[in-house]
Parts: sequence; structure tokens; C-alpha cells
Amino acid sequence: MLLQPSLHHHNVSLSSSLSYARPLPCRVPSLALPTAANYRGVPITVTCSISQIHSYGTVDYERRPMVKWNAIYKRISLMENHELGSGSVLDQWEKEGRKLSKWELCRVVKELRKFKRYKHALEVYDWMNDKGERFRLSTSDAAIQLDLIGKVRGISGAEEYFLKMPDTLRDRRIYGALLNAYVKAKMREKAESLLDEIKSKGFATHALPYNVMMTLYMNLKEYDKVDSIVSEMMEKSMQLDIYSYNIWLSSRGSQGSAEKMEQVFEQMKLDRTIIPNWTTFSTMATMYIKMGQFEKAEDCLKKVESRITGRDRIPYHYLISLYGNVGNKEEAYRVWKVYRTIFPIVPNLGYHAIISSLVRLGDIERAEKIYEEWLQVKSSYDPRIGNLLMGWYVKEGNLDKAESFFNQMVETGGKPNSSTWETLVEGHMGEKRISEALSCWKEAFMAEGSKSWRPKPANVSTFFELCEEKDDADSRDVLVGLLRQSRYLEDEVYASRIGLANGDVTGNGLSAGKDNALDKIENNDDENDGSEILLNQLQGSL
Repeated sequence: MLLQPSLHHHNVSLSSSLSYARPLPCRVPSLALPTAANYRGVPITVTCSISQIHSYGTVDYERRPMVKWNAIYKRISLMENHELGSGSVLDQWEKEGRKLSKWELCRVVKELRKFKRYKHALEVYDWMNDKGERFRLSTSDAAIQLDLIGKVRGISGAEEYFLKMPDTLRDRRIYGALLNAYVKAKMREKAESLLDEIKSKGFATHALPYNVMMTLYMNLKEYDKVDSIVSEMMEKSMQLDIYSYNIWLSSRGSQGSAEKMEQVFEQMKLDRTIIPNWTTFSTMATMYIKMGQFEKAEDCLKKVESRITGRDRIPYHYLISLYGNVGNKEEAYRVWKVYRTIFPIVPNLGYHAIISSLVRLGDIERAEKIYEEWLQVKSSYDPRIGNLLMGWYVKEGNLDKAESFFNQMVETGGKPNSSTWETLVEGHMGEKRISEALSCWKEAFMAEGSKSWRPKPANVSTFFELCEEKDDADSRDVLVGLLRQSRYLEDEVYASRIGLANGDVTGNGLSAGKDNALDKIENNDDENDGSEILLNQLQGSL
């Protein structure tokens, strides 16, 4: 694979770059690469192709042939047997006589990452790596691979990938990807140490590594450190970018101070290099909602809508969800109708946003109607959408309807995920059916994708209390065994919240139950937290 510097080293417009097909020679500033190297057994040659574009988000894809990459993406995402992996789809595609290009494969990877199908995205890169010199992979591609490895194989896998790279190939993007992996894992000490190394190598000349660290401190609720990083950037006369300001806004808002958040916004307006975008106002709206200032939140949502450009679906998803959070059913539905007018084909995420909002607003009749509409047009069954309605039925105490809906979901071709089974657990616990609840717990731990799921602490505590009430120690011990086998009890914070300490039941399950509101935020895959936008957009900056 050939390592290439990204396009921004050249004074060439994106539109003109699309017409070039052959690589052009160019100098590589600040990146001393050998003319020939060997990494993972694949020769690496330094060259630069103007047709290879790192910042895929800046390309107008409607000017390029889309059918081929889109068809490949659909084949991968709709695989019946996911164990075969993306490589089997790509092999079959070429067996049918159709040659795959680097651009198409990278576009597929981008789409898979967008919808959090990280394992499939990494398998596409593995397939390209196995093709020797056929594909010219840049350091940007290596950074994306490192990021995917961290998500799929864990931090140890990302570190191993990083250490196998020759030091000469580790540029700011590679270091940035590893830093992002540490931040995602909330490994503060390693992240802080790596940031110091990034600074010592002279790679911290732009806002991105500081932005990533700010998200770490924000997630750790160490808001004063977010302010410290902003101060450090200002002392170094480093330009804050739009992400810096948006994270800073979110941090101030998370402290519950509208005044401090508004101070940052005023400073942002004074910075002539920054134009507030839809994310800015979406973030502020989210914070105003948490503070109960719904009028200010709705004012921000109007500004979100006025700043949507191009054919970007994501802002509409957040608008629909946030209007649901402020309790404005009519605006949520109005935005949905606008969205449907602009985008004739709506992905599962769009249906999830509107059904989630309508369920929260209690408009179950309209939610059911849109669900039926989705069943007619869906490309694949997303259990998260069905879980929304099931959760409502259980909450209303209608377990029979929830079970009937579950059966229909399976008949429709839906594959229940761990959260589906946990919803049934809640229903059975409401009826004090320990045996049935335990059976659903077992299914939840075995369901596909269960490794990325964690049972809600309140549900675990409630089950323990029910077992104690019914004097059923055996069922309690079975669930403890499932938790231990899945290694959840190694997390001391989680273990304490579910009433377990050192592997023993403390009996103090009520303390975890008090955190039910927090459980909804941490564990409910139907909740749309506006702060997630910041993390997703930073990820796209790799």
C-alpha cells in the first residue's frame, strides 16, 4: 500500500481534483518518509495522488457515480451471516467480474463508520491490506484503521498496531487516532501522557488534539479542566475552531449555568473566524432543555433549522428528537414532514427519531402508524425501533401486548437484541414473575451484540429485591453468575450501583434504584443526547 499525504498540502480545488486519475509527484512537508519501507509485509512507497481525498465529507458525492459503492455497502450491511465478514462480500463482487476501486471502498468504509458498523468497516480495510500493492493506503487510512481497531479489538489492539508502525510513519493523524482511542476508553493517564508526546513532537499545532482532550474531561465531568485547556490554547495564540467552541459551550451548559454558556456564545460571535453552525444551536438547545428553559431551547431549535445546508439528514434527526424533549409534538411532526419531503428515502435512524419522540410525547397512535409505514419500506429490521413501542407497552403495564408485539417482530424477520429481552424482563418483574424474567435475562446475555450492551443497574437491583422478597436465592445467584461471566462485576462503580460488592449481594439495591433517571441516559438506546453530536463530528475529523 502506498502512503500519501492528504490533499490539503496542495493548492488544488476539490472540483478539479476529481478529474485527475494518475498520481502527481509532490513534496511532503514535515513528514520524512523513506522511499521504500515494509509495514505489515506490504511495500510502502511515497507518492501523492491528487485523486485521493482524505476529507471525504467535503466532496459532493452527487457528482460522482454512486450506484456501485452504495450497492456494495447495502450488500455488506444486509449480510445474513455476519460471521462471514465484509471480505466475503467483496470477494463475491469481484468474482462477478466487477473490479473494486480504492475510492469506492473508502466510501463504503465511511458509510459503515457513519452507522457505527465498525467491525464491517475494519474488515474492508483488512481485505484491502491482504491485496498487497494493489491499493494505495495513506497515513489517513492508517489512522482510520487504528481508530477502528480500538473500537473492535480494544485498546490493546490499537496500541499493538501503533507500535508495529515505524516511527517515521507516525504522523499527527496516527497520534490523533490513538489519542481518540484513549479518550473513548476514558483512559485519562494514557491520554494525558500521549498529549505530552504529541506536543513534544510538534504535532499540537492545531485545535484537534485539544478538542479531543476536552471531550474526555467533559465526560469525566471535570469541567474546570475544559476551561484550563481553552486557557492554554489562548495563551499559545492557538485558534479555537468551531468544535472547540461547541465543546466549551457544552461543558459550560453541563454545569447548569445558562449565563456561563451564553458568555462563551458571545465570545464565539466576536471571533470573526467562526460562524456558529447547526451543532452550536443544537448543543445549546440540549443544555437549555436540561435546565428546564424550554423557550430558549425552542429559539435555538429554530436557528438549527435555518442553518441546515446541503443534503445532511443528521440535523433533522436531532431536531425531531429535541422537539420531542421540549414536549412540542406538532413541531416534531412538522419537521418530520419537511424531512420526508426533502428525502424520499428515509433511513432507520430517521424513523427511530420520530417514533422515539412520539412515544415520549404519548402519541402512541401516530407512533404505531409510522411504525407500520416503516415496516413497508425498511431495508432491514432494526430492533431498536421495535423496542420503542415495546417499552411503552411495558411501561403502561400491558405485558400481553408487549409479548404479542415481540412475536410479530420475530415473524417480520426482526432479531431481538439484548435491550429487547431486557424490556421483557421489566414486564415480567412488574408481574413478579421471577422464572420468566430470569429466562429473558439469559436471552439478553446471549443475544447478538450483547458485548456492547450492559444491563440497567435499576433492573438488576429490582430483580435482586424481587428474589429476596420471594426467597429465591437460586435465581439471584444465576444472574450474579451471568454478570460475573460477562465481566461486568470487574467495574467497581457498576458493581456498587447494582448492590454488589466483592461479588457478594449487599442487599442495598434501593440505592441503585434511586439513579433510575441516570439509567435512562446511560443505558437507553432510544435517547438522543445532543452532546453526542460533538463526539461524532470530532471522530469525522480523523
